[in-house]
Order: sequence, then C-alpha cells, then structure tokens
Amino acid sequence: MNYFLATFIFMIIVVAVMAIGVMFGRRAIKGSCGGLNNSNCVCIEKCSKRKKLEAEGRV
Repeated sequence: MNYFLATFIFMIIVVAVMAIGVMFGRRAIKGSCGGLNNSNCVCIEKCSKRKKLEAEGRV
C-alpha cells in the first residue's frame, strides 16, 4: 500500500507541475507531424514526412 501511495502522490505532483507550465504559457508540446491525427501538426518547421504528404495531396 505504501508503494501505491508514493506512486500516486508522485503522479499528482508531476501533473501539477505540468499544469503550472501550461498556466505560464509555455509552448505546445511538440511531437511528430505524423500519426493517426496528423491534421493538427504543431511543428514550427514541417518535417520531411509532412512535406511529402502535402506534396502528394493526402493532407
């Protein structure tokens, strides 16, 4: 039970720190331009996979 409580408290702290980062207006978390939902690319400069998909007209 102690491990569960320690892990739970640790995760709450991690979520709280991430929430504070969002509240202070940090940039969006960056990921790849691909994936299942590739219409919401937040990349500043488009990656090669995204450029190829746009050239083919699949996006």
